[in-house]
Amino acid sequence: MTDFTSKKALVLGGSRGIGAAIVRRFAKDGAGVVFTYAGSHDAAQSLAAETGASAIRSDAADRQAVIDVVAAQGALDLLVVNAGALVMGNPLELDADAVDRMIDINVRAPYHAAVEAARRMNDGGRIIVIGSTNGDRIPFEGGAAYALTKAALQGMARGLARDFGARGITINIIQPGPTDTDMNPADGPMSSQMHSFMAIKRHATGDEIAGMAAYLAGPEAGIITGALHTIDGGFAA
Repeated sequence: MTDFTSKKALVLGGSRGIGAAIVRRFAKDGAGVVFTYAGSHDAAQSLAAETGASAIRSDAADRQAVIDVVAAQGALDLLVVNAGALVMGNPLELDADAVDRMIDINVRAPYHAAVEAARRMNDGGRIIVIGSTNGDRIPFEGGAAYALTKAALQGMARGLARDFGARGITINIIQPGPTDTDMNPADGPMSSQMHSFMAIKRHATGDEIAGMAAYLAGPEAGIITGALHTIDGGFAA
């Protein structure tokens, strides 16, 4: 277990799935955790009661709302950006507004959150963004816009690693493959197709992703920055 006693953490998009697993792990390891949610009020309140974390309603598609919620936390030690949207389908038919909203949530929000956090973040702080193995590989039709957003995070992390490195602030991207969440359940209709691409033919659990986040947020990962950490059962191998 990692000791996050006295550490202050903010998880953007923390009420369900991978985000909730990270909230639980960081809280269990001693951090004071604040997390945001958009529409899952009941799930957020339940998680807050379970973990002792604080829940804040905030829309990750609203740039100023993202900046404000990060700024309000003051000097953070740990920032995790997990809020994400998924829009897939024939690019000739997809709603352009839905694609732009996904870009707002998946690309603009992580960038502005990371920059705002760094203004006040304690030296040696950690910024972790949840990307996707689809930033590296998109082996089926309909995923171009989504893959675009996840590939963009790779360049962002490499660049911000340079910008923040003098203060010992690290920024890393975790790239999960199929993970058992409400958005992508292990028994969902695409499971067989996804597993066919994998060396280990099962969905990851949220706890497995949270374990990687805890390592990257911990003291042993102080030299790891600007890097992509794929945890996908060999999906992109």
